[in-house]
Amino acid sequence: MKEIQSNLLKWYEIYGRNYLPWRNTNNIYHVYLSEVMLQQTQVSRVMEIYYPLFLERFPTIENLANASLDEVLALWSGLGYYSRARNLHKTAILSKNNFPSSQSELKKLPGIGQYTASAICSFGYHQNIPVVDTNIARVMKRFFGLRDSSSKIIWEKAEEFLNHQRSRDHNLALMDLGSLLCTPKKPKCEICPLNKRCLGKFEPESFTQIKKKEYEYLELFYGVYIKNNKIALVCTSGNMYKNMLELPSVDPVEEDFLGSFRHSYTKYRLLVKLYKIDELEEEVIWINLNSFESTPISSLTKKVKKFIA
Repeated sequence: MKEIQSNLLKWYEIYGRNYLPWRNTNNIYHVYLSEVMLQQTQVSRVMEIYYPLFLERFPTIENLANASLDEVLALWSGLGYYSRARNLHKTAILSKNNFPSSQSELKKLPGIGQYTASAICSFGYHQNIPVVDTNIARVMKRFFGLRDSSSKIIWEKAEEFLNHQRSRDHNLALMDLGSLLCTPKKPKCEICPLNKRCLGKFEPESFTQIKKKEYEYLELFYGVYIKNNKIALVCTSGNMYKNMLELPSVDPVEEDFLGSFRHSYTKYRLLVKLYKIDELEEEVIWINLNSFESTPISSLTKKVKKFIA
């Protein structure tokens, strides 16, 4: 086992993604922010766009706690899964004076589960504990030959495999290994540092059951109402963009058609159609067009700008 652990760390020293900014800081807030952003979002988008922008606007957890939710949602626009932003803001308020350093206390905070708590403790506080994300779980299943194993068993195996002398590097190495070599399809077993002891190397894809994504296709009709350089928006209570501002829904009138575009959001594949309107019965919020993109709107609503410029 020690030989395999050593091979893993040697591989990590050469090929590990140590250029990621959140790996080169001891700032717990930065580590926590990165973990929340990386949920359901590609590493490149987080690193190149959202992580630096967010830290520029909210450099400390106190800054984030003192900001309004609308400010946070506006900056989060485009990242999707907006409950993450709401939980991030709630957690900042609850822990701005004392961010927890134990898994049990971290899991009491909004939006922090077992993985995020262990990641913060390992990567931020350098605690000697295992971390299991999707990539690491796949590595553990293949390495130990686990089929149809529960999450509990996978975590136990991660603990068994943990290098207690360099646990942080060990966890990061496994994460990168799963991302770069031990991929769901066509893993590069021949150059994997765990190859010598891996029980799943002969049938690696049999350990990964990838469910075919099922999408819900919807057609949405929105009204565009502009007056005095302001646009009418409403607060939504729907499933997709709850509590964010969006255009009002309307019944389509073809002679008022402005244009359409396609948009993807989580499990939804949307065809959005826009119609010019000049009156509304529901209560609206008027937003100046010059500040349109700095309001708490979704990436879907941002796409409307090209039709009203």
